[in-house]
Amino acid sequence: LEEAVKLINDLNPDYIFFTGDLVNEEPEEAAPWIHVFKKLKAKNGKCAILGNHDYRWGKTDPELEAKNRIGVKTILEEMDFTPLLNEHRVLEKNGERIGLVGVENWGYSPEGWFPTYGDYKKSVEGMEEVPFNILLTHDPTHWEHHIKGKEAVDLTLSGHTHGGQMGITIPGLFEFSVAKFLYKRYAGSYSEGDQHLYINRGMGFLIFPGRVGMPPEITLHEINKA
Repeated sequence: LEEAVKLINDLNPDYIFFTGDLVNEEPEEAAPWIHVFKKLKAKNGKCAILGNHDYRWGKTDPELEAKNRIGVKTILEEMDFTPLLNEHRVLEKNGERIGLVGVENWGYSPEGWFPTYGDYKKSVEGMEEVPFNILLTHDPTHWEHHIKGKEAVDLTLSGHTHGGQMGITIPGLFEFSVAKFLYKRYAGSYSEGDQHLYINRGMGFLIFPGRVGMPPEITLHEINKA
């Protein structure tokens, strides 16, 4: 993580966005890393949302999910992140404005494994009209079910899938990941008309303690006026 922090800071970013899953199950897991994440520097601020694990792993009750939510939110604030939990901000630079919307987790699962507290419409209540909108939402299925073709979101930034943690890539020819069995869109950049989705492969792991052909990822997005 110290190496990752240095790589990010060397990019000299205007903003840093963290798209969820700070912990696997308990907020206390992140406490020893507060001093590391505090070293992340962005010229105009750091914003974060929650992933499904931040409400606790697996099927739980609303009371446990609420307890985890509060715990992770508190630690993010101690790391100098601004949590956006069904909220928005308007970012400004050189007279240009971008709407930044952050939702709580919304994930599709027939078995009910993933929390569904994300509410885009609530997030943009009272938001002034801006020419470009960015949405932070942990699970890309939220884009599939509720954003694409339905909301005025230009760029959506997600995570969640880890890119499957295992894959085979032949640049320009072939890419395979186990995540393809679960997600129509699982890593990288996708577009539908004028709406764009980017899924970061993440830096951690789940169950299998490693990655094969699917390395950790830090993404730099450069946004320019058309």
